[in-house]
Amino acid sequence: MTERYRVEITATAEADIAEIWEYIAQDRPETAIGFIRHLEEQIETLEQFPERCPRIPENTVLGSAYRHLLFGNYRSIFKISGDRVIILRVLHGSRLLDLHLLENS
Repeated sequence: MTERYRVEITATAEADIAEIWEYIAQDRPETAIGFIRHLEEQIETLEQFPERCPRIPENTVLGSAYRHLLFGNYRSIFKISGDRVIILRVLHGSRLLDLHLLENS
């Protein structure tokens, strides 16, 4: 039987998703709705095998073991804690993660 994880999204990550929606919706509201729906579906796939996702390159600087799930130009940064997958941030792939970005996570 496959182990299942509980996926939790922090308030900071929820705010990131809302910001992404607002950005896309400025020009294409219908596209924004579909994109966010697919992004959230991808995040939910972390219920199984979250270890399949690579560790983020910033780990060497941060001293962390965060991973990321890539979707389009965005990456959902998360950590595995016991039976939980905690989504910390959802950022554009061009942005590097730093401690300042995790302060409220």
